[in-house]
Amino acid sequence: MKHVLWILPVALIAAGIWWAVQIKNGPVEVRYTVAKTGPLVDTLITNGKVEPVAYTGVRAERAGVLARLRVEKGQEVAAGAVIAEIESAEWKNALEAAEARVAQIQAELNTQQSGGRASDLADIDGQLAKLLLERQQAEKELAAVRRLIEKNAATKQEAQVIEDRIAQIQQQRNALQSRRAVLFTPADRGVLEARLREARTAVANARDKQAQGILRTPIGGVVYQVDPRAGAFLNPGDLVANIGKVDELLVKVFVDEPELGRVAPGMGAVITWDAMPGKHWSGVVEKLPVQIVTMGTRQVGEVSVRIKNADRTLPPGANINAAIRSREAATAVIIPKESLRRENGVQGVYAITDNALHWRPVKIGVTNITHAQVEEGVKAGEHVVLATDAALRTGQVVKGVSEDAAH
Repeated sequence: MKHVLWILPVALIAAGIWWAVQIKNGPVEVRYTVAKTGPLVDTLITNGKVEPVAYTGVRAERAGVLARLRVEKGQEVAAGAVIAEIESAEWKNALEAAEARVAQIQAELNTQQSGGRASDLADIDGQLAKLLLERQQAEKELAAVRRLIEKNAATKQEAQVIEDRIAQIQQQRNALQSRRAVLFTPADRGVLEARLREARTAVANARDKQAQGILRTPIGGVVYQVDPRAGAFLNPGDLVANIGKVDELLVKVFVDEPELGRVAPGMGAVITWDAMPGKHWSGVVEKLPVQIVTMGTRQVGEVSVRIKNADRTLPPGANINAAIRSREAATAVIIPKESLRRENGVQGVYAITDNALHWRPVKIGVTNITHAQVEEGVKAGEHVVLATDAALRTGQVVKGVSEDAAH
């Protein structure tokens, strides 16, 4: 009886050792997936920024105070519309001074063209009228004296005295008329006209400067950015507003340098905006980048994607998400990327046939983040081993576990 009790523990230990050896030398358990068929799209996911296809920035041309802002963000304006008005005391004073100068010179010219200063003209004309009366009176007296001479009632000396007085009056009239003529000479007129042209040029220049304070948009569109507020002081070149045509937008999509080879003009793209979940805008890649730029820690190229924005819900300047459909396979044999491995420089997979592993070099076509198209090496329906830490080899017997079962 004691002998039997001793044998029993030994047998149990031996059985345990045998079981452990069997487990160790048994088939390795590996997860697998089934190669499927279906469409596969190579989608490049990145980000970008929205701009209008056509836009202009309205900027201050002169320094001054923004007196009036005529538009607000989101307003639609026509080409030539006034966006803002800038005022400057210097411009205003210069215009008023120039206009006053024109008025002064014009008044002088008018006066001179009418014969001289009014007071001088009135004095000369008054003297001429007085002398005319004196002459007329003297001529009457002379006529009367000559009648008396004919009757021997007066002498020729009396007539000569009157004739001398008439001659003296005429000399005085001639002198006054000469004085009146020289009040305004052609030379004087030329000087005044030159001064008037100069003054009018100063007015035109002052008005041009004033006009530079009236800011207009050269194109029609929607005001999508307004920087300053009324009352702000602006320097030349300061941005007042951006106006653009927003029914159609150009999206600058930032593609990392290594991924640029996956993008070509004509590829479709889908744009989304975090501010409007569930809405998307479809577009087409229009241009590839002409240079690589640094963006934070990234080296990117700016790919241009044109999209429609008929409802104007996507505003210029928005930071967006972009998905470019770089390549598509309508009917493909698809496997997860995690099943791909490289041995001796060759890319391939391990397939399970009759519980044994078989190495299959593969040719890969379209890929996306998680899956790849197999053009050669694997057929639809075959079992392909997923990623594992176990060492695998061709011919090795394994125990396959479906990825669906593993979940």
